[in-house]
Amino acid sequence: MSRGGLVGAAERHAAEQALRAAISRGDLLPGYRLVEADLTELVGVNRSSVRAAIDALIAEGLVERIPHRGARVRVVSTEEAVAITECRMPLEGLLARKAAERVTDAEIARLRTHLHAMVDRVDSGDLLKYSDLIQQLHGMVHDAARHPIAAGLVGRLQAQLVRHQFRLSLRPGRPRVSLAELTALVDAVTDRDPDRAEAAAVAHVRSIIDALTDPAQQTGDPA
Repeated sequence: MSRGGLVGAAERHAAEQALRAAISRGDLLPGYRLVEADLTELVGVNRSSVRAAIDALIAEGLVERIPHRGARVRVVSTEEAVAITECRMPLEGLLARKAAERVTDAEIARLRTHLHAMVDRVDSGDLLKYSDLIQQLHGMVHDAARHPIAAGLVGRLQAQLVRHQFRLSLRPGRPRVSLAELTALVDAVTDRDPDRAEAAAVAHVRSIIDALTDPAQQTGDPA
C-alpha cells in the first residue's frame, strides 16, 4: 500500500474510533443526525474518511441511514435493548471468569480503589459520575480478562445501549442495587474465584434486563 493509502486508512480508522467513542459516551445521542461537514471538524479528518467511518458504524448497527435524510445515531427500542443485553450476558460471564483467572496484583489494587470511588459517588448522590464509573469498571474487568474477542463483541453491543444505561442509572434506588451487584463482581474477581465472578457478572446483567422490562418503569419512550 502506498504512503497515501496508509494515511487514508489511518484517518478512516481514527474517524471510526472517534465516532464510536462519542456514541458510547453518549456525546452523540440516539437520533442525532450525523452531518459529514460537522463531523470533519469534530474528528479532524477529511470528509471521505468520515463517510467511510459512518458506513462502518452502519454495519455495526450503531448508525442508520434514513432515505432522503442522511445518517443518524440509531434509536434502540426497549425490546431491542433487552435482546442486546441477553446476548451480552454470557459474554460478560466469560470475561469475568477470565478476569478472575488472569488478574494481576496491580489490577486487583486498581479494581478495589475504583470500587471505593463508586461507593463514594453513590453516597454523595453524584449519579452521573457513578454511571461513568460503571462503564470504566467494566472496561477494567475486560482488560484483566485478556480476551479481546469477547471484549470487542461486548463493546459493540454496549455502544448501542448508552441511553438506556444512562436512564437506568438515574432511577430511584437503582444505584444501590447495581452497586451491590458490582461489589460482588469485584470481590469475586479480586479473590480470583472464577465461578463466583461469572455468576456475579451474569446476575448483574440479568438485573439490568429485569430493570429494563419493569412495567412500573415504562415511560413509552421508544429509546
